[in-house]
Amino acid sequence: MDELKGWHSRGYLSHYDGDEVYQFITFRLYDSVPKELIINWQDELGITDDNKKDTDEYIKLHTKIAKYLDKGHGSCFLNNKTVKKIVEDALMFHHKERYDLIEWIVMPNHVHVLIKVNPNHSLSKIIHSWKSYTANKANKILGRKGKFWMNDYYDRYIRNDKHFQATIEYIRNNGRTEGKGESD
Repeated sequence: MDELKGWHSRGYLSHYDGDEVYQFITFRLYDSVPKELIINWQDELGITDDNKKDTDEYIKLHTKIAKYLDKGHGSCFLNNKTVKKIVEDALMFHHKERYDLIEWIVMPNHVHVLIKVNPNHSLSKIIHSWKSYTANKANKILGRKGKFWMNDYYDRYIRNDKHFQATIEYIRNNGRTEGKGESD
């Protein structure tokens, strides 16, 4: 089946998967935010299956998730220097071929990336490649099996230069607020 191009929905927010556009992506470890906590926040904000798409409440939910992530909850496997390097190397591997890597940071329990997707490449396939490769390598290094990343990811189409600059600043400043976790 052909990859979706242009605007589409993955069930909760509109997404844009197209060539030559800038995308801000966040993907996180499987245990970084407990599902029960997200469900509680959704209840608190009045988010239901009927109103999940592109609402102010949904934006508030993602703000809560981002703040929680920045505190460094969960296993924080990305604090391991070897694992962190695997993720950074994976991000760099197809730079200039599949995408242009603009800015990124690997946090203890999540990753922020700003890229421009190059022609004939799919955002979802790029992210799948990063997550699949790094999960397999990291699990071997950590001597573990099982889930490493959350299944999904958060992506945001960059609308204009102001949004682009704000995203770069957000990524750069995010590293100054790193949470807890064990280093090797």
